Amino acid sequence: QVCAQLCQRPCYCPWVPPRCPRGSPLVLDGCGCCKICARRLGEPCDFLHVCDQSQGLVCDYSSAPAGTGGTCNFEDDEEGCEVNGRVYRDGEVFQPSCKIQCRCLDGGFNCIPLCQEDVRLPTPDCPHPRRVEIPGKCCPEWICEAQDQHLPRDARPAPGAVSPLLRYPCPEWGTEWSPCSATCGLGFATRVSNQNRYCRLETQRRLCVARPCPALPAAFPA
Repeated sequence: QVCAQLCQRPCYCPWVPPRCPRGSPLVLDGCGCCKICARRLGEPCDFLHVCDQSQGLVCDYSSAPAGTGGTCNFEDDEEGCEVNGRVYRDGEVFQPSCKIQCRCLDGGFNCIPLCQEDVRLPTPDCPHPRRVEIPGKCCPEWICEAQDQHLPRDARPAPGAVSPLLRYPCPEWGTEWSPCSATCGLGFATRVSNQNRYCRLETQRRLCVARPCPALPAAFPA
C-alpha cells in the first residue's frame, strides 16, 4: 500500500546519478526505481531514502513521532561507530592507519599507537639522535646525525683531531638540577649529565641547603 502511494510507474530518474559522500554507496531507492546515496548511521531515513544495508543498517522508527521518518541504526540495536565514512560494529578492531589500532566500543572508539614512542638521549656514540620518517616504513626511526652538521664551520674539529681523553668530541648535555631533597638543613640535588671525563650519561649529586632548620625547643627541667 505504501509502495502504491509513493512509487510512480514508470520510473523517472535523473540522467546523472548523484555523487555520494565517502562511505555511502549508490543503491536503489525504496521503490526500486532510481539510484540514490544510501543513508549512513545516524542519518534520517524513510521508505524512499533507504539505509546502507551492507553495513547492517535499517530505518529505525522506534524513537520517531508517528508519520515521520526514522533514523538509520543497526538492526540488532547494537551500538557502532563511524570512522572516515565507514561503520564498525561494537567490539570490532580496525586500523585507520598503520600507526594506530582502534576498537569500537559503546558508540565510540579507543585507539592505541602501534609505533614506539620511546625517547633516545644523546650518547657518546650518538650525540645527536633524530627521529625521521623512512620511505617504505610506517613508523619513524631514530638515526644518528654527524655532529659537525650542528657546529659552525669555524668550530668544526679539524680532520684527525681527537680529544686528549676521548677519540671523539663530547658536546655537553644535562638536565636541570632537581629541587633540594630536604626542606631545611642539608640535602642533595640530582641531575643527569654527561659532563665527566668519559662523556657518559650518569646521575650526579651535589649538596644543597634550602634554609636553616628552626632550633629545637629546650627540654623542660625535671
